[in-house]
Amino acid sequence: MNQALKMSTPASLASRSANSALAPLREPLFRSLWIAAVISYTGTWMQNVGAGWLMTQLTMSPLMVSLVTAATTLPVFLVILPAGALADLVDRRRFLLITQSWMVVAAALLGILTLQHFVTPWMLLLFTFILGLGAVMNDPAWQAITPEIVCPENHAPAVALNSVGFNVARAFGPALGGLVIAAAGSGVAFLLNAASFFGVIFFLYRWKRPHIEQVATGRVRDALVAGLRYVRGAPPVRSILIRTGAFSLAASSLPALLPILARPHGATGYGLLLDSSDLVLWLEPRCSLVCAFVFPWTDL
Repeated sequence: MNQALKMSTPASLASRSANSALAPLREPLFRSLWIAAVISYTGTWMQNVGAGWLMTQLTMSPLMVSLVTAATTLPVFLVILPAGALADLVDRRRFLLITQSWMVVAAALLGILTLQHFVTPWMLLLFTFILGLGAVMNDPAWQAITPEIVCPENHAPAVALNSVGFNVARAFGPALGGLVIAAAGSGVAFLLNAASFFGVIFFLYRWKRPHIEQVATGRVRDALVAGLRYVRGAPPVRSILIRTGAFSLAASSLPALLPILARPHGATGYGLLLDSSDLVLWLEPRCSLVCAFVFPWTDL
């Protein structure tokens, strides 16, 4: 019996280690992508701070300042469903290379035009919309490649670590962006965002995607219908989407108008205030999700 215990202990320890929260970071492929993603997310938050602050320098109109947030999120309503369907129908590696390159070009052009003082309020909104469009097209395929770069037993902790990476960037990106803008201006923040994509692009270029048996694919419209049917038949998913959407609709006004409120405190103060508001926005949906799982679905 002692021998059996001795033999089972290493196996249980190995299993526990494999399923630990940090186990995916022991896989070189996932670790490289995770580090590159955190850098890219940080650049994106710097971009957001730079866009909002630059608009207050171009105009103090509350409408125009709030339209910066609208230009960032409008692509979500326009293309998120087709983007998710498209991610199931195309080669995700090539698709991600296209979307990442799209965002590099947009951010770099905006940075150059800003440094040359050619940017107008409507031009800033246009480039912000283009960057948001690239990010929305990128996200479904980005999330879908996680099972392809980690072993099956590490899939769940890898998804959690992806969320951790995003929130690490969310914690430091706005403050770092505020410091960069105060020191060198919004144009430099935009160029740093463009540079932040190259780590992910390099990973995708070098990544030898494992051969996956191709399944019969239909049209994007058919994939959209299938996805909507799934949500309609899955009460937990439907409830989470409704709760998250309701919260986001009410909470979006704060970051949209924060650049005007933070104007007296400078770019650094704006970055710190955005960090504080993001902390609240990060905590609130998680409280809602906890409630969604605590209360029975039949009571919703």
